[in-house]
Amino acid sequence: MKIGSREFDVKGRTYVMGILNVTPDSFSDGGRFCDMDKALWHVEQMVREGMDILDIGGESTRPGYAAVSEEEEIGRVVPVIEKVKERFEVPVSLDTCKSRVARAGIRAGADMINDIWGLMGDTHMAEVIAGADIPCCLMHNRKEAVYESFMEEVVSDLRGTLRTALQAGIAADRVILDPGVGFAKNREQNLEVIKNLERFRELGHPVLLGTSRKSVIGLTLDLPVTERLEGTLVTTVFAVLSGCAFVRVHDVRENVRAVRMAEAILGA
Repeated sequence: MKIGSREFDVKGRTYVMGILNVTPDSFSDGGRFCDMDKALWHVEQMVREGMDILDIGGESTRPGYAAVSEEEEIGRVVPVIEKVKERFEVPVSLDTCKSRVARAGIRAGADMINDIWGLMGDTHMAEVIAGADIPCCLMHNRKEAVYESFMEEVVSDLRGTLRTALQAGIAADRVILDPGVGFAKNREQNLEVIKNLERFRELGHPVLLGTSRKSVIGLTLDLPVTERLEGTLVTTVFAVLSGCAFVRVHDVRENVRAVRMAEAILGA
């Protein structure tokens, strides 16, 4: 899969996506990187630590988050995308569920769209992605976390997302799937998703796992968000063992090392 100018071996490796939240209220790092200089410093640090792709977000998606207008989100992310593309060669993903924000981000240089609503939040998102002919990561999500057969319904929901994408003209080889840990799922369901990651690979597309510092780790280990690194690393190793193509993380250096060690053992 080509993202930006880089080719990714999505069947043979696990790549590390670094998180840059230019938001005042993200659950883990809200407000730390709203300033342009601090944002660019953090990108440079993550590049040095081995980040493969950067994910920029301008709206918090933590539980109970306050939605921001399209104009405000565009104002947050577009200048950062432009500066990152000027200074670094790393591929850039834009984390948004709004088609107008996606369109503006693509014009600014975003190489990929990461949609937490899997094309369900904005009816124009699919056509924007298809028209730009860029990769996308489509996440499982629901407005109500009500299930009768949990894993079967999550897989079925993602099949529906895939149908929507393909019918809109998004190329099959441009789609990454995210099972949505932390979204419309309780602690036990999130653990079940992580345990059964191979089920999602059976859908025939690269899988991204995003668990970094999330509540499933905090609730399981009874730890605050500042102490969830080790729990995140365990989930990253599970991702490698399950054949996931990407992990989305805050702590790049440590996760890169965990991926490399796990891959070395698998390849021994």
